[in-house]
Amino acid sequence: MSFIKKTSTTRFIFFLIFDVILISISIYISFLLRFDGTIPAEYLVNQGIQKVIFWTLLICLPIFYFFKLYSFSWSYVSTQELVSLFKATTLGFIFLGIIIFFSKEFPLFTGFPRSVFIISYFLIFISCGALRLSKRIYLMITSDTKSTEKEKTIIVGAGDAGEQILRSIISSTENLYSPVGFVDDGNIKQGITIHGLKVMGRVKDIPEIVKENNIKQIIIALPSAGSSKIREAVELARKSGVIKIKIAPALSEIIAGSVSFKNLKNVGVEDLLGREEVLLDTKQIESFVKDKVVLITGAAGSIGSELSRQIAKFKPSTLILLDQDETGIFNISKELDNNFSGLKMERIVADVTDKEKINKILNKLKPEIVFHAAAYKHVPLMEENATEAVKNNIFGTKNLVEASIASGVEKFIFISTDKAINPTSIMGCTKRVGEMICQLFNKKEATKFISVRFGNVLNSRGSVIPIFREQIKRGGPIEVTHPDMKRYFMLTSEACLLVLEAAAMGQGGEVFVLDMGEPVKILDLAKEMVKLSGLQLDKDIAIVFTGIRPGEKLFEEILSAEEGTATTKNKKIFIAKLSNINFENFDQKINELHNDFIKMERKDIGNSLKRIIPSFSPDTSSDF
Repeated sequence: MSFIKKTSTTRFIFFLIFDVILISISIYISFLLRFDGTIPAEYLVNQGIQKVIFWTLLICLPIFYFFKLYSFSWSYVSTQELVSLFKATTLGFIFLGIIIFFSKEFPLFTGFPRSVFIISYFLIFISCGALRLSKRIYLMITSDTKSTEKEKTIIVGAGDAGEQILRSIISSTENLYSPVGFVDDGNIKQGITIHGLKVMGRVKDIPEIVKENNIKQIIIALPSAGSSKIREAVELARKSGVIKIKIAPALSEIIAGSVSFKNLKNVGVEDLLGREEVLLDTKQIESFVKDKVVLITGAAGSIGSELSRQIAKFKPSTLILLDQDETGIFNISKELDNNFSGLKMERIVADVTDKEKINKILNKLKPEIVFHAAAYKHVPLMEENATEAVKNNIFGTKNLVEASIASGVEKFIFISTDKAINPTSIMGCTKRVGEMICQLFNKKEATKFISVRFGNVLNSRGSVIPIFREQIKRGGPIEVTHPDMKRYFMLTSEACLLVLEAAAMGQGGEVFVLDMGEPVKILDLAKEMVKLSGLQLDKDIAIVFTGIRPGEKLFEEILSAEEGTATTKNKKIFIAKLSNINFENFDQKINELHNDFIKMERKDIGNSLKRIIPSFSPDTSSDF
């Protein structure tokens, strides 16, 4: 921190000194130009020039500081800084002009040559602007001389992301890219130049461009494009023999909202399976979250941690992170500290099944919004540990619901799953019971309860992608349960942003369903991951089928046969039209389960859950 502060102070002093020099020289030169190289003695003897310089410095330098012209990155200076310089210089000379033109009582400015005022304005803007652009220009020149040490690269996408990546490459000597040009499918962009590089063609022209220019690397800068366009670019790059393919992450994944070559990552299967851009009503989300106390349970998990990142952008008054994973809480809170310096946080290590502690936490911190993402989620593991699934997913949820009501929570958002529909697994059944608890209490209390269902999250902990990645690293085989197994997938960032909008629009009692796109065959996923690893299927690595595990389905539904959907203003969010639930004796059945589940065998737990959810079809083929 002290190093950063020292660097900032050094930069400030450097530019301040040079601005003083440049402004002084500019005014002196303007007098020389006005009087054809011979300045009249009256301006030299009476120190007229020195006094003009003094007043110009006195007025302009504080305005430069106000416009942040001493706190920018020299390497990454852009037109934004030049616009600020233009505004600051103009404002400074307006004030200076007021002093000059309305100072008839002051002998200093009697007979002052007005043209000197105009010439000085232009010279100061040009010289101070040149100073700020000098490092960019130097880096561009030196990068050209060192281009032989770097690999020729084309950027796919000539939009904002592509421009930002090129600008960051030009501004830094510490990269391995020598940009040659762009490709883009936009008609209006064909033939244009960006920072001196031309848009050389369309995506379909990649093989020809690669061959003609000896391209070694490709950067895909299409953060808002659909997966089909990204997949096309990757396939054409592969066919052209380009192995090094980098991609810019989606803008929603980048906290700062800007892209540089440092953000680039290797193309992953999630990029090829990604979906269309998520359009959000950010104003509605901001009004929902801003200045509110927000609690996230399961904050160390894949969904909880991403929710934390997204919610932090909308400036809650306090963000409460709760999880029983102390290392996970430490990691996510450290990340948020680094990226959101003004964010107030409470970090709590606790278990949602500890009713007394949960009540104490909510009564003390008084959250206004609760996102309940704490859950056991692994289907086969919960079949083996059914009591823990019931304890955490049902009774932990009930504890939190009751504590939220008692402490006056405004909205409670329950993170559900597609496995809650026509459940065949203990885990799916416990999540459906969690939805029902929210629906029941929504009818009785002032707190608004909302559930949001979605499918598998790409790259989340313990999900299929990291498992396959580890199996590939070991040399295989890749284990797929069944050749016809299909699943819906979402990007974590996409899921969490849609959860936020659903939460903001919810009025209580809804079960929101997120548009999951098209289901993906797990076998196709495995094959794609083999390609991305640069290996050949059945030659370098094999795929084996292990059989469907307890509680699993070949295909996960988002709605039951009886349910339909109602649309919302966001085309990716629907409301499930739930069939009427018979809540008669619901509390009694939950209480009976609570009293006996610790002693129960897995088969007995399944039967008890079936009494609560008649559509539950438990797998009774195994016991623990």
